Amino acid sequence: MSERSEFADLYSAIEESARVHEVPYAHDKVRAVLSAYQDTMTPATPIAFRMGTGARYSSDVDWRFPVPVTDGPDPYTVALQHGLLEDGDHPVFSLYAEVLERCKVHCYGIDFGAASGLNKLYVAFPPDDMEPLSKLLDLPSMPRGVAENYDFFARHDMDRAQMPMFAIDYRDRTVNVYFNGLSAKALEPDSIRSIFRDLELPAPSERVLKLSEQAIGAYATIGWDSPKIERFAFTIPGTNPADLPVEMEPEIAKFLDSIGDQAIGDRFVYYVAMSSTGEEVYKFQVYYQFKPWLDSMMSPGSDESPSA
Repeated sequence: MSERSEFADLYSAIEESARVHEVPYAHDKVRAVLSAYQDTMTPATPIAFRMGTGARYSSDVDWRFPVPVTDGPDPYTVALQHGLLEDGDHPVFSLYAEVLERCKVHCYGIDFGAASGLNKLYVAFPPDDMEPLSKLLDLPSMPRGVAENYDFFARHDMDRAQMPMFAIDYRDRTVNVYFNGLSAKALEPDSIRSIFRDLELPAPSERVLKLSEQAIGAYATIGWDSPKIERFAFTIPGTNPADLPVEMEPEIAKFLDSIGDQAIGDRFVYYVAMSSTGEEVYKFQVYYQFKPWLDSMMSPGSDESPSA
């Protein structure tokens, strides 16, 4: 793939996002990802990018796009074929195939960093036939923390919520378990406080409580080294940052001011997360390329959710 191809503008946007966020731009890594999956990308492919606060998110700008299910190799196999990932003995390298064998798949997703290259692969389940969390618990390569935290998920009604997708982070060796369709009661302040107590986290701030009340979903990040949930996040969609119940974090506001027309319209996804260290983390996802069918994924009653 050449910078003179139809992807030239995308390369420029990725480089600009890195410059604005003051992180390195690894052109060769970005090119390797886009080259590997270019046959699945069309002018209709939605493309999003995201930055965040805190130590974990300050070193990169994440970009992501969906990949359709085809008769060809799955995204993990493609990543191996193009040298984006190296196979190994760690269960992170066998889990993707186990999920694909066990579950029905609507589409895949690719997540890469402007500085780091390929990071994460998603599996999105059919909107009208999402998988329950219980379907994944006994996979041989699944982190044991997913099963060990099942009582926590059930206690907060997440075992009955829609599970739109599942993600594997190869850089950090963690998985993300996503839930949609959370009840209004599950997002009330007392319920959020109960979630944080169960996770042995500091009490949520008023900022967290206000944002979580507007969430359409939540997700938990779990690794193989410990059964403890490393991060718990809420997903808040919007069309106008001014409508958020709190002011955006200064770093995010600065980033948005700087990228200007690199983002399409005002559609966005705001994330508030609490890490196991007690750090509040905020992330903001906007769209470089947005398609109308994504509107249904940005409403409180949605059956799907934007990737996180």
